[in-house]
Amino acid sequence: MRIGEIAALVGVTTRAIRHYHHVGLLPEPERRPNGYRAYSVRDAVLLARVRRLTELGLSLDEVRDVLADDAGRELADVLEELDADLARQEAEIGERRRRLAVLLAAEPGDTEPLSPALAALLAKAPPTTSAAAAKDREHLTLLDATGSGGEELYAALGPLAADPALLALYERLDALADAPVDDPRIPALAAELVAAVPDEVFAAVPAGGRVVAGFQEALLAEYTPAQAEVVRRVMEAFMERGRG
Repeated sequence: MRIGEIAALVGVTTRAIRHYHHVGLLPEPERRPNGYRAYSVRDAVLLARVRRLTELGLSLDEVRDVLADDAGRELADVLEELDADLARQEAEIGERRRRLAVLLAAEPGDTEPLSPALAALLAKAPPTTSAAAAKDREHLTLLDATGSGGEELYAALGPLAADPALLALYERLDALADAPVDDPRIPALAAELVAAVPDEVFAAVPAGGRVVAGFQEALLAEYTPAQAEVVRRVMEAFMERGRG
């Protein structure tokens, strides 16, 4: 294959290929008598691997490290891994299209689309006008949209969502809207909120999960100072229990 042909096959530009050659990421192939580069199937596989890794957000230096680990592997093994990567990508695209279909089918003014598992969880919650409860729904919707939730987690939260006692805790958090940050009600409410969360919830959280940088600060900024202090204590206690 010539450079234009391999570029079209893999879905990159000829300029990108030349840059990969320049930085030593993609070895220069042999040239034909006429001076044109002659690319092989293995070159195409390697180039596809580079494209996939850069799409995942790896820097070129990081891609180089990954490719070094691949050195000496059989072509069939690399092809199987590429096929698995494409299958995962295909599944992700399918899920995005499913969510888009929900959006397209929704009537004007309808609420945001939810996964069936989260919709089932929220259906268990009794009606309330609590502002704190509404915030929790928004946070769960964000987790759902980013794929950080999951059926196991939502199932574990089911008994808590259906417990009327949770509404009383939400209402107590609402009552702190105008309170000072040293309000004496804060420690007890934080402790009761932590105690209300079943241990099964922590078992359902994916191993190695982490909070995106800046998320905690953005979440706390949605609350008044006294409410934010409660939420901060709850989050700290959750992290301690998660490490336990």
